Amino acid sequence: MTLHGCAISADRPQPWLVFLHGFSGDNREWQAVSETLTAFPRLLLDLPGHGGSADLSVASFDEMDALLRATLIRYNIQNYWLIGYSLGGRISMYHACQHPAGLCGVVIEGGHPGLTDATSRRERLASDRQWAARFRQQPLEAVFDAWYRQPVFASLSEPQRAALVALRSQNNGAMLADMLEATSLAQQPDLRSTLRALSIPVHYLYGEYDSKFQALATQVTGHCYAIPAAGHNAHRENPAAVADTLARILRLEIKDTL
Repeated sequence: MTLHGCAISADRPQPWLVFLHGFSGDNREWQAVSETLTAFPRLLLDLPGHGGSADLSVASFDEMDALLRATLIRYNIQNYWLIGYSLGGRISMYHACQHPAGLCGVVIEGGHPGLTDATSRRERLASDRQWAARFRQQPLEAVFDAWYRQPVFASLSEPQRAALVALRSQNNGAMLADMLEATSLAQQPDLRSTLRALSIPVHYLYGEYDSKFQALATQVTGHCYAIPAAGHNAHRENPAAVADTLARILRLEIKDTL
């Protein structure tokens, strides 16, 4: 069992760029950014319950990590960078903290490194279970309209919000609910200390309007980048700036990854 993906080869041997999307997205989420990085082979994956992996499910971060590892083996990827947004960022950080062979570096966009106390975990678990129930029981248009009115998405305009609601409502609510519960932030360990101790480079991108994740970024790494004119979903709101930042990071680090 492996994740569905879209693989794009490159002319020269370079580390692979493996892209992981956020909750309710799919491999197309990173397409605009990926298309600018043609010097690298790229793999854009669909997470369980999403896109071409809609029939797959996992019950924990460990199972998600095992599925990612199996997928990398399937594509014969031995040296790679992980680039993940939000949920994809959390999965990327968890994977990096398992010290996998072949991982050259990680770029996170808007990913939470983990909750630090039991009360926060209980509250988050209750919240995610409520959202999961709504995804299973209510029309997706209504659920996603409420989802994108959460404070973290406050920078979205009404047209941007409507476009996301229309796009995300094509998903299967029950499968999204399963993934939301399996990879709840309440189930994720606090990864801060492990991330800071990694020998591989860790870089963090955040939208300039995303004050919550700007603060979290500095807890993960000293390599933090503000994406202008963007909120939490920076690669969608300003893909050119995200692509330029990724290119700069890779030019800086590639000498250490070959």
